[in-house]
Amino acid sequence: MTSNVKRLNEYWTDIYFHLHYPHTDKVSHQVIRILQLVEKKEGIGVNEVATHLQISHNTASEHVKRMVEKNLLVKERGLQDERRVLLRLTESGKEVLHRNTSLDEEKLEKVMAELGNKEREVVEQAFKILSEQAKTCL
Repeated sequence: MTSNVKRLNEYWTDIYFHLHYPHTDKVSHQVIRILQLVEKKEGIGVNEVATHLQISHNTASEHVKRMVEKNLLVKERGLQDERRVLLRLTESGKEVLHRNTSLDEEKLEKVMAELGNKEREVVEQAFKILSEQAKTCL
C-alpha cells in the first residue's frame, strides 16, 4: 500500500472515530452490512445478500428473517417479476443504518464551521470526487 493511501486511510479512521454517532443500537456488523447493501443497490433479495456477504443462502435468509422481525427490513414482491422477493429498508432500518454508518451531523457541523469557505469547498469537493470514483471503479 502506498504511503498516501495509508495516510488517507488514517485520516478517514480519525474522522470517523471523532465524529461518529454514539453506538446505542445493539446490532451486529452483519446487520449493518446488509442494511448498507439494501440502501446502496437496487433489486436486492436474499440471494444477493448471500453473495455479497459470502455466506450460504440459508444463513442470509436467517439474517433477513430476524431483520424483518426487528422491523429493519420489509420483503416486497418485485414489480417486473412478482416471483422475486426484494428487500427494502423500513424507516427504523434507515435510522439504525444512519446512526451506525454516518458522521454525527452536529459534530461535523462544528468542525466545518471552524474551516474557511475555501477549505469547506475543498473538503466537499474531495469527498465528492472520492465518492464518485468509488461508485464507478468497484
